[in-house]
Amino acid sequence: MSVFLSLAYLFFIGSVLGWVLELVFRKFFSAANPEHRWINPGFCVGPYVPLYGAGLCILYLLASWGESSGLWGSAWGRVLLLLCMALSMTAIEYLAGIVLLKWMKLRLWDYSQMWGNIQGLICPLFSAAWALLGAFYAFAIHPHILNALNWLANNLAFSFVIGFFFGVFTIDVAYSAQIVSKLKRYAEENQVVVKVENLKAHIRAAEERTHFLFAFRTEEHLLLEHLKEAYEAWEELREKRT
Repeated sequence: MSVFLSLAYLFFIGSVLGWVLELVFRKFFSAANPEHRWINPGFCVGPYVPLYGAGLCILYLLASWGESSGLWGSAWGRVLLLLCMALSMTAIEYLAGIVLLKWMKLRLWDYSQMWGNIQGLICPLFSAAWALLGAFYAFAIHPHILNALNWLANNLAFSFVIGFFFGVFTIDVAYSAQIVSKLKRYAEENQVVVKVENLKAHIRAAEERTHFLFAFRTEEHLLLEHLKEAYEAWEELREKRT
């Protein structure tokens, strides 16, 4: 199977599984969602988080390189490879966060209250979580990945699902970009950073009828009102903490 096709499968699988992981985390553990509501994670509408899809592709490439180079054959080589996986996942998280924060004025996650955080985008605790995730992939998943990918390539029905996924994903990104542009315009006009998770939680708490997938599906003037109210709530919480 070609590397491109393998990465396409892995991006799909990682994006969907990452969405499930983020959904559970935001429901039960996120401080930005004290009501423990179900909140669609990420900025896309559909059930996928591209950051995890890209991460799984990186883990696959690093593990494959470790095998081909013989690095995986020694204990120290494995440690080095697992460290590279943790650093790579942390780097992806940081770069994605910087792009959203500096260019889009959006914050999809916030580690500001975590020890050792850098700009609230990465922190030692979640880097350790990435290390554990990388170790789980290297020991439990990668040894079976080629057989799984070959099975997927020979299954025409699943190949159709992959094609459908990327078609929907492309449309989704175009739609979500319009929402992001509205949030960015508000942030620039008011010189603030929009915390997307808090905003989604605020909308679900404020409106009687909300859309789980289309979290921002509301009138534009209402969206701006929600942004104003949510920002005032963030400022009050920040003042209490300080």
